[in-house]
Amino acid sequence: MSFPKIAITAGEPAGIGPDILLMAAQRAWPAELVAIADPNMLRQRALALNLPIDIQVYGADSAPKEQQPGTLKVCPVMLAPPAIAGVLTTANAAYVLETLQQAIQGCVSGEYQAMVTGPVQKSVINEAGIPFTGHTEFLAQQTGTDKVVMMLATNELRVALATTHLALKDVPAAITTELLHQTLGILHHDLRNKFGIDAPRIAVLGLNPHTGEDGNIGREEVETLVPVIESLRRAGMNLLGPLPADTAFNPKVLNNCDAVFAMYHDQGLPVLKYSGFGRAINITLGLPIIRTSVDHGTALDQAQTGMADCSSLEQAITIACQLCNK
Repeated sequence: MSFPKIAITAGEPAGIGPDILLMAAQRAWPAELVAIADPNMLRQRALALNLPIDIQVYGADSAPKEQQPGTLKVCPVMLAPPAIAGVLTTANAAYVLETLQQAIQGCVSGEYQAMVTGPVQKSVINEAGIPFTGHTEFLAQQTGTDKVVMMLATNELRVALATTHLALKDVPAAITTELLHQTLGILHHDLRNKFGIDAPRIAVLGLNPHTGEDGNIGREEVETLVPVIESLRRAGMNLLGPLPADTAFNPKVLNNCDAVFAMYHDQGLPVLKYSGFGRAINITLGLPIIRTSVDHGTALDQAQTGMADCSSLEQAITIACQLCNK
């Protein structure tokens, strides 16, 4: 039996990324997991957490094997100063980005079939003088992808975003005909080709309260959203909407769609995270590679305490395995 090889980045070394990676490695997986991280840091963290782990140096020429509990293949990337749990340092910002770059390059070359990312601390990367908006934008840049779509998902709900990390005041101007054609096209394509849904049903949210009330509370629906939806329907997409965001997340709608398409970050994600916090994952659509991620931050106060929850990382690995086998 052939198993996929999945690269995992532990994220910010001062946070819970290393903890949840080591926790996830305590169980078997239908894939070979390859941690791209500092092996000494992982050994130290495992010792502090009393987690038995056999750290093995990864060899690119070895055939992938099913992950065995308590073992972890590691592709070494060394920290600058040693990591201290809960204490950020700009000196390790370059380390975090190097782990991501190695995972991306390995996926693009075909060495890995997918990558799973742990949480990073954007603030400390920027404080190190490295412009960094987030994983999604970094992945797009590194793979030369013009446009990507951020989608968060639980077992019950998928929410994709037209815009991502953008100031709220800038969202209306960003919701253009071109953007909507691109992002809805990517969502529809990847639901079909990565998730195996033959005829995806997508519920599209409006931008304004009550979807603008025929232009009385904003003109974006009348002038942009409705024409785009009608155009894409004629092209064969199964689109519902635009729907008022305050009433769209109900069983009648959700039971009849495969994904919800929200206009901005905090329109759709609070509902998803409320309903599935700790179980939700982030999936970047539109990339030439498979990438999933946790849906939470670095939780510096929980690092090396044993309090971290690895459910989101385990779900991200599970979905990555499933997408590899589509």
